[in-house]
Amino acid sequence: MLVFVSAAVISFLTVFALIPAMRRVALRTGFVDMPTERKAHKEPLPMLGGAGMFIGFMVSTLLVRHFVLRDPNSSDREFQGLLIGAFLMFAVGMVDDYAKTRRRDFPAWPKFLAQVLAAAVLVYSGVSIHGIEDPIHGTYYITFSSWLSDLLTILWVVGIVNVFNFLDGLDGLAGGIAAMSATTLLIISSIKGDAASAISAAAVIGVALAFLRYNFYPARIIMGDAGSTFIGYVLAAIAVMGAFKSATVISIFVPILALGVPIFDAIFVVARRMIEKRPVYKADRSHSHYRLMASGLSQIQTVSVLYLVALGFSLVSIAIAIVYR
Repeated sequence: MLVFVSAAVISFLTVFALIPAMRRVALRTGFVDMPTERKAHKEPLPMLGGAGMFIGFMVSTLLVRHFVLRDPNSSDREFQGLLIGAFLMFAVGMVDDYAKTRRRDFPAWPKFLAQVLAAAVLVYSGVSIHGIEDPIHGTYYITFSSWLSDLLTILWVVGIVNVFNFLDGLDGLAGGIAAMSATTLLIISSIKGDAASAISAAAVIGVALAFLRYNFYPARIIMGDAGSTFIGYVLAAIAVMGAFKSATVISIFVPILALGVPIFDAIFVVARRMIEKRPVYKADRSHSHYRLMASGLSQIQTVSVLYLVALGFSLVSIAIAIVYR
């Protein structure tokens, strides 16, 4: 427990200290998100929050694994794959954010290719969904072939990166949901005895909570695509490492529910866009948070409602993990 607390505290303090500096740099350099008719904010907002979050996560996980946990396997391939993929997501997100500051749209296909590559790096490092396990006998009901295991893992990671990016539409929403999802994954990883995944989850908790100090309504800085895709990638990777790697028939729903709000919101949005024959990647105001605001709720009320929904998903996810561990 001390190790996990250390990871959360280090990441929290790092991000808490960095965000004000990132905000000043963003304002001085014009690295700001300009308001549009689709977005909730009415004034330009600094977009370097993702940089502070990324640095905080890296500092925390590296320090804890090497100096607190003192794990001889702290440089294992899975962790290296996670860091490389996370850096790739952050770097591409920064390019996308820069394009936004110049009122340009970064093409969708380079982002998609980068997501596939980052997911493939994770798979190459040994992180994949192996099959569906019999919890009583410790054998597999279904063992996936290597190509199917790799494909399912890549689809999961790319999917979560995008659904989490979709969620980043209101002040404090993505950060709060990230903290709840990471807390759920921390508990699940601990139940399964996966300390490495739990450390990463604890670091995300600290990152998200520190960022919320500056991002909750009214936001003074936003995470941008650099932050949302990076956080989405890390959460997806932790889910595979700590819950999906050998899921039982019932517990396969654990990571899905842990990330329930962005997943089910994205399913609804994509289905609606397909029915209306609109591009699924084209941003609009059909997400749950925009529809709740359209019903008359304020930003704070909307975010609070979605927090409660996420909490419900998390509690069910943890209950399933405990019962079917």
